[in-house]
Amino acid sequence: MKILLDESLPKRLKKHFPGHAVKTVSDMRGKGKQNGELMALIAGKFDVFVTSDQNLIYQINLRDAAVPILVLKTSSNRYDDLILLIPALLKTLKFSFIKKIYVIE
Repeated sequence: MKILLDESLPKRLKKHFPGHAVKTVSDMRGKGKQNGELMALIAGKFDVFVTSDQNLIYQINLRDAAVPILVLKTSSNRYDDLILLIPALLKTLKFSFIKKIYVIE
């Protein structure tokens, strides 16, 4: 599966997705792009977008979402907090995506 990590996530999270092709927004030269621009950039190139931006669902029209969005809900964007959600995230990746957005707590 091709996974794109939002620029708000620590880059070192990339190593926690064995068997998946993982890039960051920075890798794609998308840093600083608005959400609509970012969705256009990733269309057809990725299978899922992972972010911790809990406001994203209010900032874009989910019909325009190029791929399913997985939102990591933690108290901070610190690596030590986010790493705790990786097992649940990997489990979610095993299932077919029906909805456009998933919140992982």
